[in-house]
Amino acid sequence: MNRKTPSGQNNKLELADISLRSLQVFVAVEETGSMTLAAVRIGASRSAVSQQIGNLENMLGAELLDRTARPLTLTPVGNILRRHAHRVLEAMSDARTELMEVSLSTLAELRLGIIDDLDASITPELVTHLRQRFPRALLSVTSGRSDDLTKQLENRSADIILSGQLPEAKVRYQDFPVLREPFVIVAPPGLLDGQRDLRNQIERFPYIQYNTTMPIGQAISQQLRRLRIKLDPLASFDASRSIFAMARKSNGWAITTPLCLLDSRSDIGKLDCFRLPFAAFSRTIRLITRSEELGLLPENLAQLTRRLLTERLERELAPLPGWIGHEIMILGNDGEPVRQVAASGLEQAEY
Repeated sequence: MNRKTPSGQNNKLELADISLRSLQVFVAVEETGSMTLAAVRIGASRSAVSQQIGNLENMLGAELLDRTARPLTLTPVGNILRRHAHRVLEAMSDARTELMEVSLSTLAELRLGIIDDLDASITPELVTHLRQRFPRALLSVTSGRSDDLTKQLENRSADIILSGQLPEAKVRYQDFPVLREPFVIVAPPGLLDGQRDLRNQIERFPYIQYNTTMPIGQAISQQLRRLRIKLDPLASFDASRSIFAMARKSNGWAITTPLCLLDSRSDIGKLDCFRLPFAAFSRTIRLITRSEELGLLPENLAQLTRRLLTERLERELAPLPGWIGHEIMILGNDGEPVRQVAASGLEQAEY
């Protein structure tokens, strides 16, 4: 297909005719190799993406994409535009960030939501950091369940949250993974023998679970269904402390995470920890905010959160089996592990 400039019009391309939106659409198509995936990424319809690409091609008088290839590939003209488009969008992103930083200096209020499991441990340090950064801003912090915090972010009653659950409309938000922790089994001391078949043992004792209305309870229940493991709980609770107390009272066991156990400090030393005797699964904690509203602040807070969690876990994991520290991962912005967390004390024997 040869695209021609309509007769009677000036053939000289005016750069002002190319919008930032069209460049964003073009880059999304180039990076995903698909009109459909690009539409999902930028929150538009596929027809709107196709129209933007068509308008760009008409403006330039040449095809940008080889539509016969799967995934879509760039033509020589498309490759030239790609280089310039990335430079323009990076420059605009830098400019937007700098402007946001200027506007943040007069920030009047900042609302932070933190998952219950982390509230007491890192909130004071985060608030101290924010108070130094924004001395005139009103800082408010709430703690709660991941799903409640996510709703607060969606209805704009929170600006930044630390949560184990992502919003549904992910395209409108930025998320910075900070930590991944394994799910583990806990039971009263001596109830289970880690040297024998744990799967057979737990079937003989009561199972205590998180309520399935809770995000953590939903996550555990979904994984057990996926593994086709059916368990009949003796009781269900919202709070980790209640679960641990019931496990001790009934000689039962539960599935939880190291952070939940550390949050219930009085239960450390009163419960044995074991790896799951079936396919392992984990929980990821993320710092989440609305896209392009707070400049570099969320990323900086995510980095601070990683440091605070590392320091806390290295300090507090010592009473737990040493393998737990090696399975908790501090994550980078891309979600890939950047380091293991290990207790600062002696390696603990595995049960």
